[in-house]
Amino acid sequence: MRPVKIISDSTCDLSPEQIKDLDIEIMPLYINIKDKSFKDNVDITVPDLYRYVEEDKVLPKTSAIGIQDYIDTFKAWIDRGYDIVFTGISGGLSSSHNNSRLAIEELGAEDKVFSVDSKNLSTGIGLLLLKACEKRDMGASASMVAEYMKSFVERVKSQFVIDRFDYLYKGGRCSSMARIFGTMLKIKPLITVRDGKMTVAEKPHGKKIKGLDALLRFLERDKDKLDLDHVFVTHTYADEDAKYLVEKIKAGYNFKNIYVTNAGSTIASHCGPGTIGILYIVNE
Repeated sequence: MRPVKIISDSTCDLSPEQIKDLDIEIMPLYINIKDKSFKDNVDITVPDLYRYVEEDKVLPKTSAIGIQDYIDTFKAWIDRGYDIVFTGISGGLSSSHNNSRLAIEELGAEDKVFSVDSKNLSTGIGLLLLKACEKRDMGASASMVAEYMKSFVERVKSQFVIDRFDYLYKGGRCSSMARIFGTMLKIKPLITVRDGKMTVAEKPHGKKIKGLDALLRFLERDKDKLDLDHVFVTHTYADEDAKYLVEKIKAGYNFKNIYVTNAGSTIASHCGPGTIGILYIVNE
């Protein structure tokens, strides 16, 4: 049986240490600022991103991984004798997933490369990768790893609180009127990711703590069906908020692993500084 290489993209938001320990290859999405294009977490970091936004007053745009990028990466691992399992940002949020499938078809490698739609983003993808790596390390084939990963896709729960409306506004994600009222009322929208799409689930207003407590209420609602192997707290420039959530999670739940990670440039460019989320898996 051929060995298995697991590949993801830069939106998975795992820490560099986790990526190394799990032996995952990361393919970068692209961050486009004016007439320049950067590879996420390769040519540009989140501090760079926010500096550009403050200086230029223009929100960067993101673009998918191209078909040729996939072909080059997949072929390199196939030539080394590996079968591949790939997952990245939701097919409902980016054309990256579809591009990966087109690359597989062009290579004629349907029996060697298996692309799984995460229907998620950030460490919602990271959770699937942890499960996939566990299966890989048990000696499973690529097709078995892919099927195992698929069994968790609908069970990942991802929710974030957005701190600033200006990134949503600059990116065309809310009207100018919504921005005005959002700022006046200090709304901290709670965004859920379900079935590959982002939805505003709640609109806590006032101090940031109300948004954080709303995240914890979502976790509490699932307390009787939590997969207690892993939980992520992922954020952009929200260290104190992360500490608050971790303390609450440690006090109220028996997760084996609580990870705190920083979102990469792709996620940060859409959500802005101060965004924070709790991401976990529920049992069937």
